[in-house]
Amino acid sequence: MKKILFSALAVLTAISACFAAEALLIDDFEGAISGGPSGTVDFGTGNGSTLQVSASTDIKQSGNQSIKADFDAVEGGYMWAARGKGLDTKNAGWILKPEDILWDKYNAISFYIYGTGSNAEVAFDIKDNGNEIWRFLVKDDFKGWKQAVCAFNEFFARDDWQPDSADKNGQLDFPIKNFQFEPRPPSKGTLYFDAVALIEK
Repeated sequence: MKKILFSALAVLTAISACFAAEALLIDDFEGAISGGPSGTVDFGTGNGSTLQVSASTDIKQSGNQSIKADFDAVEGGYMWAARGKGLDTKNAGWILKPEDILWDKYNAISFYIYGTGSNAEVAFDIKDNGNEIWRFLVKDDFKGWKQAVCAFNEFFARDDWQPDSADKNGQLDFPIKNFQFEPRPPSKGTLYFDAVALIEK
């Protein structure tokens, strides 16, 4: 009987390890969280919206902390909180460098969001290798932690704004350079984000 139980546990452990291997963690927001040119998060606002980004050790999905966003998104305003490569903030890199990732192995990017049931819409943007920005929308219509899985083929190119350097070829070109969160107006509150990962095909 003990041998059977041991075998069953071994199989379950192997299955768990297999599923865990399907996700590649690229950012977990551990360490100091700060803004500015020498900070670790590139964040800002415009046209009346406000945003404050900090670390939260109380509400976290994994590790020691999550990233906390206190925001007031007003009509006509905008904001962003970004991590990755090619940002004005020089120390906002991921755990892995984008160029070191085998992007062909993955078909989605995911993150955990702590919802409050506010019905706020949150844009999750990624910048591709041609500097074109792509968007995926998530709604805060739940409470507690939830994993948002964003399939690459469900992103759409932003039509409201693109950087001057964007190639605007309408094709998601890898490697992805960075990502950003943007609560959409009109909305106000606090959201938490954690554990950004790539999902295998």
